[in-house]
Amino acid sequence: MQHDISFKYINKLAIPALITGVAEPLLSTTDLAIVGNIQENATESIAAIGIVGAFLSMLIWVFGQTRSGISSIVSQYVGAQKLDDIKTLPAQATVIIVLASIVILVFSYPFAKEIFEFYNASGQVLEYSVDYYKIRVFGFPFTLFTIAVYGTFRGLQNTYYPMIIAIIGTVVNIVLDIVLVYGIEGYIPPMHIQGAAYASVIAQFIMAVISLILLYKKTNISLKFQLPFHDEIPRFITMVLNLFVRTIALNTALYFGTSYATGYGNEYIAAYTIGLNLWLMGAFIIDGYSSAGNILSGKLLGAKAYKTLVTLGNRLILYGFSLGVVMAIIGFLLYEPIGRLFTQEKEVLDTFYTSFWIILLMQPFCSLAFIYDGMFKGMGEMKYLRNLLLVTTGIVFIPTLLFFDSLDYKLYAIWIAFFAWIIARGLPLIIVFRKKFLALAKNE
Repeated sequence: MQHDISFKYINKLAIPALITGVAEPLLSTTDLAIVGNIQENATESIAAIGIVGAFLSMLIWVFGQTRSGISSIVSQYVGAQKLDDIKTLPAQATVIIVLASIVILVFSYPFAKEIFEFYNASGQVLEYSVDYYKIRVFGFPFTLFTIAVYGTFRGLQNTYYPMIIAIIGTVVNIVLDIVLVYGIEGYIPPMHIQGAAYASVIAQFIMAVISLILLYKKTNISLKFQLPFHDEIPRFITMVLNLFVRTIALNTALYFGTSYATGYGNEYIAAYTIGLNLWLMGAFIIDGYSSAGNILSGKLLGAKAYKTLVTLGNRLILYGFSLGVVMAIIGFLLYEPIGRLFTQEKEVLDTFYTSFWIILLMQPFCSLAFIYDGMFKGMGEMKYLRNLLLVTTGIVFIPTLLFFDSLDYKLYAIWIAFFAWIIARGLPLIIVFRKKFLALAKNE
């Protein structure tokens, strides 16, 4: 059986996934850009959004791994031409994850102050962080519902509808940010950082509703919860638990970065927040090809098409690395204007510009790590991904950060640690993939 992995087909999957990926961090980045230009306490507001964003990203990445679990299982069944056998799984997986998100909401809400004190926030920054979080957290269940629907669509080899959902959500968020943060004279008073939080929650709710409608109208997959649980639910839960542990390791790195930057001072956490959001946006752009790898690798593994799987891996390295180089070049060409998009505060900009070049140099190497990360998820290799991230965070990221921090490198220390961490994550994935599947391809 022939499997299409042409440049045209890969991009048919990757480009909508790329747009979807950019839209996800754009929700937080829009909050930053809009709030960073208010007249009152802009630096403290940026810092608060960065701290809350780090915590919410941790939650979303931990619980949002359902997307990879659902996508992996569904795509493998598509490859094996047994889609009818999997129709009840997405609804069951979605209910499990949304219930978990509600539990997190209920338990974290009363302890918002303590959570952000743990991130070294204090004074005005802590107050803003608590206010912002106590609104933003209500969008969490809607976000996880949407992510689960994305996973179903991706398993069905469809990245178009997630793109539509993401674009609508992003446009709604931008419009509401402008209206609610700055206000409309005579109609809506300026709500500043709280307005940004309300804009995000409303956008997340709208995205969840559109997700439900498109899944109902455009697929044969039902979101009606039915018992008994599907036979694949234990494998799904195992995948998610492995990714849960893995994401805790990932967010340990993010926690250390945010905590150290906060400890350096308000201009440092503000500059780090801008850099982190740009780095995450770059990661989500590359994630377009990572998603294509995720979708196609699961399908090809299900079909036992190992030669085509090896060819896919080779092509995605080329496409992703090239994209990373292009992003780095664009970043260097627009170096100063990019910073001014987020703030006009001179101290924050000066601090940001000193280390932004490291983030740009990282982009091609991020592409290798993220693309193979996506392929391993598609093939269900969650245990290996878990172990790799635990090891690289513990013996590469943290020691590197501590060493360069001891030299008083400040933001340099954080971004050098991330750079080393990315390289340590990417190379083993490429080596293990080629060792395993080159052998299988020869025997196919």
